[in-house]
Amino acid sequence: MQNIERITVDPAVLAGKPIVRGTRLAVDFIIGLLAEGWTEAEILANYPQLTHEDLLGCLAYARERLAAERVYPLVVD
Repeated sequence: MQNIERITVDPAVLAGKPIVRGTRLAVDFIIGLLAEGWTEAEILANYPQLTHEDLLGCLAYARERLAAERVYPLVVD
């Protein structure tokens, strides 16, 4: 999980949302671009401060968060 260190959380930046280190670009923003169909090349062309490793870091961060997510059934009496 080498690229995850590219993601940082600072309460003073974007209200503590996880961002790509050294930028004000939130992980959810980058994941959203990918979900909308943007290619890696398009993202890197539009945000030249980002690198391939930054995008991998965003994906690694999202994977780690989702892997920790648990869903419990609602028991109704």
